[in-house]
Amino acid sequence: MFNLQAGEFVPVFWSFAYFYCLLSSYYVIRPVRDEMGIVGGVDQLQWLFTATFLVMLAIVPLFGAVSNRYPRHRLLPAVYLFFIANLLIFNLAFTTQTAADWIARIFFVWVSVFNLFVVSVFWSFMADLFSNAQGKRLFGLIATGGSLGAISGPTLTASLSTQIGTSNLLLVSAVLLSAALLCIRQLLGYGHSHAAPGSEEALGGNVLSGIQKTFGSRYLLGIALFIWLYTTLSTFLYFEQAHIVKAAFADSDERTRVFALIDLAVNGLTILFQVFVTGHIMRRLGVATTLASIPALLALGFMALALLPILPVLILTQVVRRAGNYAFTKPAREVLFTVVDRESKYKAKNFIDTVIYRGGDAVSGWLFTALKGLGLGLSGIAWIAVPVALIWMILGLELGKMQRKLALQEANDAKTV
Repeated sequence: MFNLQAGEFVPVFWSFAYFYCLLSSYYVIRPVRDEMGIVGGVDQLQWLFTATFLVMLAIVPLFGAVSNRYPRHRLLPAVYLFFIANLLIFNLAFTTQTAADWIARIFFVWVSVFNLFVVSVFWSFMADLFSNAQGKRLFGLIATGGSLGAISGPTLTASLSTQIGTSNLLLVSAVLLSAALLCIRQLLGYGHSHAAPGSEEALGGNVLSGIQKTFGSRYLLGIALFIWLYTTLSTFLYFEQAHIVKAAFADSDERTRVFALIDLAVNGLTILFQVFVTGHIMRRLGVATTLASIPALLALGFMALALLPILPVLILTQVVRRAGNYAFTKPAREVLFTVVDRESKYKAKNFIDTVIYRGGDAVSGWLFTALKGLGLGLSGIAWIAVPVALIWMILGLELGKMQRKLALQEANDAKTV
């Protein structure tokens, strides 16, 4: 069922465990982030998204400079140790409750950076560790580890938030992130013994290499636009969710619990698809169809929301978007990076997954605010989202075709060497 070949069990096991611990860690604090967004002020969300983008803009060159100097066996552990230390500092800040509103806003931005950054580094490592053919077979299975973690995380938060308090959830997250670090060390040992020439060296280049590679490649620029369109649609739905949940629940801990239960429902559905469907779809229908499937469904979801803008339809659209992204769009998107050079896998990918992603969040956050200011309700904004989703679908088809051509070219080049 899992299509594992000789020698693949060990790296897949540790990759699975790594992603499990990583997303468990994130999903323990994701509901806390969503609650901090409300504590910091729902009317300030567009500013928080903008701040996140600016922080990303500052971090990417720093990551580029560090990755120029240090090989992955030193770079990856350092990234995770840095974020573990941050969690401990935030726990202390929440405990003292000094400048609570500002700490809430800073934490919201930090989690938004943390999430994209560590997940981007994870998938860069996977694209470096596994080949294109392996990625099509194994990335769905590896992503299942993350989905299990995404179930464990909100389960812990839902059960512990009213018992140990919101601030102590950060310590739980830090422990899980430490476990992810242990998995990284195991994979680094495997990667060293099976390393391709040059894969253990520092990446080289300059601090802006990721930006230069992205804008210098039609393929990478297409991936960047694909991410931008995804974030635009996601942000529209996220802003509506914040307003609706605030109106429905007055208690802070109860809102945190509700956010956790929503995450739990989405991730339960995701794992069913990842275990039984994702790998088969990518192998049989290809990367292009897999990339286009969720944009097509989301276009239908926004049409339904435009015609019937009520809470159940909104929730259903969110479930389709989030579960579909984790189960289909995300694994297929990561396969796109298996056919690019190592520097692009780490630097360009990191730039796209962080700056481009959060740039899309920031711009679409202000766009949502502007549309609301013009008097458009949920129905009107949903109609605007429909053609955006259709453009996203068409782009997914084109990227899948380009990936197939690059994979064939790579295979032919390998035969002639």
